[in-house]
Amino acid sequence: MAAAVKRIKLGSQGLEVSAQGLGCMGMSFGYGPPKPESDMITLIHHAIDTGVTFLDTSDIYGPHTNEILLGKALKAGSGLREKVELATKFASSFQDGKIEVRGDPVYVRAACEASLKRLQLDCVDLYYQHRIDTNVPIEVTTGELKKLVEEGKIKYIGLSEASASTIRRAHAVHPVTAVQLEWSLWSRDVEEEIVPTCRELGIGIVSYSPLGRGFFSSGPKLVESFSEGDYRKHLPRFQPENLDHNGQLFERVNEIAARKQCTPSQLALAWVHHQGDDVCPIPGTTKIENFNQNVGALSIKLSPEEMDELESIATADAVKGDRYMPLKCSEIMEVCTPSKVNKCLCYLIQLCYKKVVFLSSVVICNFTKYNLFERAICDHELIEG
Repeated sequence: MAAAVKRIKLGSQGLEVSAQGLGCMGMSFGYGPPKPESDMITLIHHAIDTGVTFLDTSDIYGPHTNEILLGKALKAGSGLREKVELATKFASSFQDGKIEVRGDPVYVRAACEASLKRLQLDCVDLYYQHRIDTNVPIEVTTGELKKLVEEGKIKYIGLSEASASTIRRAHAVHPVTAVQLEWSLWSRDVEEEIVPTCRELGIGIVSYSPLGRGFFSSGPKLVESFSEGDYRKHLPRFQPENLDHNGQLFERVNEIAARKQCTPSQLALAWVHHQGDDVCPIPGTTKIENFNQNVGALSIKLSPEEMDELESIATADAVKGDRYMPLKCSEIMEVCTPSKVNKCLCYLIQLCYKKVVFLSSVVICNFTKYNLFERAICDHELIEG
């Protein structure tokens, strides 16, 4: 393990965080059944003791249970709140049998106050808009966030999965401290426009899924460990038709890692760290052993030649499959019934669509153009909003 976790400035407004954070989603959401609460609290305390103090959660994780877990963890030890930088997110509303992306001022304020209650806090350090509500001008949403800053309920504002133009518009209303985006050796499209925009504006970059949702831990063999309810089962990059191809990237990374005497996951994390001191990756884990290994990536030094080698193999065509899943009629109908809603998959639907309404025999999707998905097949018919 690295001897010490350095600190970095995130953005230009004064927020200082550990150079590597801890993504907490998988502790209670997304990767199968929630893990034992006591074990996860022990892991969180271990992270803080190690110097990893930048903790990431969201109200959608569970939903709500991940924030509750973080709140309990911080209350379980004396002075822990003062040691951490806690980030949470809003934008996904569960109301009247539907999940909806919302950025209207009334919802923004209500979501913030609900998160504070679950986290048992008076103020959140960094508050992200998790997904952008295209029905509400970003200036309006950011205006309400600005009020929350002025009232002392949040310290800094962030965006997640936002376009370059949206980032600029929000930043013009109130400085955006950080943008969270997927950035790793198998997700590099953000380098073209979003990363340069953030750097031009002095906005910090938080890299989620820096290990390719665990892919760089063991490559294609990772799918053998997926438990019931693990949303990665449905992601295109983990499907048989893409996995062999994507495995070639893992093998190349593994070869370089062997030369560096580190694990492929450490090498993948080190690559993200070498993007600059304005970048903070937030790998998630549920095991102290894996956490320690991730922290070890901070001590790995990569030469310019090694960076070039990694980037030459991690090209756009090195990875097959979209980041998120296209939806088939059978998959939608399996999970989107009033009696049984798989919230994990609903979250993925929410990533692609503006609104999903649950009815007894049909799902109606009002569309937002997000990623590559602009339609859903419902009862073998296309119903557009």
